Amino acid sequence: MPLPAVIAAILTFGCASSASAETSGERDWHYRDGETAENWSAANPRYAMCDRGTMQSPIDLSAVATRGTARFATAYGPAIAKLTVGPGKVKIAADEGMGLIHGGRLFPLRQVHFHTPAEHKIHGKLYPLAAHFVHATDDGELTVLGVTFEAGAANPALQTILDAATNGADNVELDFAQLAPRDPAVYRYMGSLTTPPCSEGVNWFVADTVMTASQEQIAAMTDRLGTSNRSLQPLNGRLVLAPEN
Repeated sequence: MPLPAVIAAILTFGCASSASAETSGERDWHYRDGETAENWSAANPRYAMCDRGTMQSPIDLSAVATRGTARFATAYGPAIAKLTVGPGKVKIAADEGMGLIHGGRLFPLRQVHFHTPAEHKIHGKLYPLAAHFVHATDDGELTVLGVTFEAGAANPALQTILDAATNGADNVELDFAQLAPRDPAVYRYMGSLTTPPCSEGVNWFVADTVMTASQEQIAAMTDRLGTSNRSLQPLNGRLVLAPEN
């Protein structure tokens, strides 16, 4: 059975795109400054959800009052990954066998991509880098784990990705587990893709634990991605579960 179109687009481009963008390999939307509304529906009517949706991502998680434990587990490890680098894109496609378990179900890991700066606001600020672990079932149910990075000790997996990108390598031997905290406490809410067509119904987990990357690694990723964060979206009364600590 073929994968739903939104998953196929995620696997191919790192985000869901319009038919014209799929044909040309270029996207027909652009980021702004990360604060001003992007108005993506003006670029393509297929992106109407981006401006009219009520469960959009990213959001400010800093002032969430409801606390509890979101029970889930991750299963990431070493794999040969396909690296795709392009304008505003650094993406690694996962090998089969990795994923996230939640509610007794396995959500296979499809790919990991990066944003500079991070898109969700936690601890009162936007961190300089984030990785989004995108999981999807064959029937199209999406779950994303967001992991933020701050300046500190170098991250070995991130360095492997940057070295491969510099050398023009398509495949890279990578330990995905080095890009995410082990068994992190997380924020959880229902949201959307943060890129067009901004499809809603995405189950978001955002790790409370902040990883580190060297200042040089963050600068190198920023040089490749530029400003690649969507503006913060209204909460619209959604329930957001924050870590109990």
